[in-house]
Formats: sequence, structure tokens, C-alpha cells
Amino acid sequence: ASAGTAGGGDKGGRKRTATAAHDSELAAVMDLVGTKSAKEKERQEQADELLELLHKPTARQASETDRFRTAGGSKLQEFCRHGTKEDCARLNGTGMPCGHIHFRRIIKPHTDVSLGDCSYLDTCRHMATCRFIHYEVDHTDAQRMRQGSAQLDPFARTATNRVDDDPFSRHYESQFVNCDIRTFPMQTLGKFPVIMADPPWDIHMELPYGTMSDDEMRRMNVQVLQDDGVLFLWVTGRAMELGRECLEIWGYRFVQELLWVKTNQLQRIIRTGRTGHWINHSKEHCLIGVKGDLDDRFNQNLDCDVICAEVRETSRKPDEMYDLLERLAPGQRKLELFGRPHNVHKGWTTLGNQLGKTQIAEPWLRQHLLDEGVFEPQDLAPMPTPPRDPLVPPWGGHDPPERLPREGMQ
Repeated sequence: ASAGTAGGGDKGGRKRTATAAHDSELAAVMDLVGTKSAKEKERQEQADELLELLHKPTARQASETDRFRTAGGSKLQEFCRHGTKEDCARLNGTGMPCGHIHFRRIIKPHTDVSLGDCSYLDTCRHMATCRFIHYEVDHTDAQRMRQGSAQLDPFARTATNRVDDDPFSRHYESQFVNCDIRTFPMQTLGKFPVIMADPPWDIHMELPYGTMSDDEMRRMNVQVLQDDGVLFLWVTGRAMELGRECLEIWGYRFVQELLWVKTNQLQRIIRTGRTGHWINHSKEHCLIGVKGDLDDRFNQNLDCDVICAEVRETSRKPDEMYDLLERLAPGQRKLELFGRPHNVHKGWTTLGNQLGKTQIAEPWLRQHLLDEGVFEPQDLAPMPTPPRDPLVPPWGGHDPPERLPREGMQ
């Protein structure tokens, strides 16, 4: 029995040895097959060099990128993830708060700390009576942020990248037209390479403003405002598909989507919003449509398609959009549709029905609107002082708009 067992083991050993030898030979053959010839290596090197050249930015692209780069390096100031200095000192294991920015709890006589944080924080509509905890930026940290050369204000909604280089200094002052966009003669405004719109879509929810029906949106005369340019269209909920349909009707091709991830005052993604039929919305979508040809006036691939920013008043969009669009098309005319007073911005024309007395800053546009009878002189606010060396030429370099048809003329 022992001899038989030994013989069987010897056969098994020889079998395993043969299998290992076969595997080794197979691996050697595979290595040989997988080895590239000298000609294949040369072709691969040429392909790699070509890909590197294709992805390498041109001198102009590199120059534009450097133009918008933050002077002296990033000025980003990080908020402490623990929130308050007290929680930071207790949780970080050192007994002292870190060097990041903190918040301070606002405790008033009517505050019940056992209820915890208010879900809406600084967007709460009942701040004066809300019994939950609210916050503000710690004043000591705020003062520290203001010191030095960074020129940062923690209470401001936008940061100054280049203190000595204001990209809007050569733009005309903000101009806005208080009107009903559905009936206003859009063609009298001329052409705009960049348009942003935040329509009052009918999303079948109770909203603190009037909405427009789907058919009214489809009939919008947006197409007369651009020949070659880009349109950023904010959509939400059921309006996402309608928005794409409107882009097509207006003569645009959908190319990309920008996403706004909403954060609260404490820099955390919001979980309790005021929109959403089934689950709360923590983001909003902006459809990007292109019309005609985008020439070298547009800087592509400078920014990414995600913005993380705080929520504020109902329907108010991030201020970061204005800087993003200025980097996209520096010194070009820009138009915002369905704007409100907080949307008015230097270098932009804003249309909406809550803007107060119309203000026109571009001399040629002001005269044209008066000549066309769209406005009377008393309808317009005094014209702001134009910049000494305007970046935008008359009508943005386009031909002036055609005259409106006169009644009785064939």
C-alpha cells in the first residue's frame, strides 16, 4: 500500500512539473506575441506625440487662462467642518480651534437650543421669531480674513481675484429694461453673444411669483437676439425636457449641461429645500445651447460644469455665473432674461418686470430705443457716465438692428 502511494505521488509530481513547464512556455509565447516590433514602437511614439500636441493649449489659450488666474495664488479660505469654534476645539483633539473660518451660534431670548439648527439657516423667512438655532460668521475670523493683501470679505458673495485688475472696469454700467418680456420688441436691443435666462417655468407648484405657460415659453422671440452665440437656460423639474424643446425651437443645438450643487450657510449640501415633488432638490440644471459658429471670441474649456454655491432668495442663481460668463466671452455684450433687481450687473443688459425705472447705459442703444418710440425720454432713468475706454464697441461690433415696421407701411 505504501509503495503504491509513493508511486502515485511520483506520477502526480511529474504531472504538476509538466503543467508548470507548459504554463511557462505559454507565458513566454504570450510575452513574445505581445512585444511590439520596432516599427510598432515608432508608430506608438508618433501617436503619443500627436495626442500631446492636440491636448496642449495654444499660446492664446494659455494666455487667456493666465489672465483669469488668481493673482498671487489661490485666495480660498476654508470653512471648518466642525462649524463653531467650540465644537472645533472639542472635536479636533487639541482643545483649541483650528485656523479655518468658523461660525457663531445666534442665540436669542426666543431660541430653544434643544430644537437644534434651523433647516433653512440664513434663508429662513421667519428669522425674527424662529425658535431654532441660526448662525453667522465668527467676527474674529471675519476680521482676520479682511487683514493682509487678500482683500477678502467673508460676508461678500464674490471674491476679488485681482485687486488691481477689475475685469468689468471698461464695461458700461448695468442697464435694465422693465417690461413684459412676452411682448417687448426684442429685436430693438441688437445682438448678444451671451444670453442667460431663468424663466418662470410652470412647475405645478405654488411659487411667490407669476409663471408662464409652456406655449408662452415656446413662442418667446429669443432667436432674434443672437446670430452666433451661446444661451444658458436654467431649468428645473418638469421643465428640463421643455427647455430642450425650446432650445431647438429657438434655433439652438444643445451641447452641454451645467450643474449647480446647492449648499447652505454652513457650506453643507442642503437637505431640506423648498422645491421637489418627491424628494428635496439639492441641485439645479442649466442647459447650454449654441447657435451658429463660436469663433475665437469665446474661451472654451476654462471652467468646469459644476458650481457649488449657497442658496439665497427664491430662484436667485449663483453670482459665480457672471464671472464664469465673463471668462467665457470677455468684453462681449451679455443679456439676462427674466432678471430681478439682484440680477442687475455691470456689463449686462437685464430684462424683467420687477426692475423699476428702465436704465440704458449704452448711448447708441438709448438713442435707438427713443427713435423707435419704444420709450419716451421721461420713461428712462438718467444715463450713467460711460467708461473712458469702452471695451464694447457700438452694437458689440454687429450691424445696428433694423427699424421696426411702421403701421400702414407695406
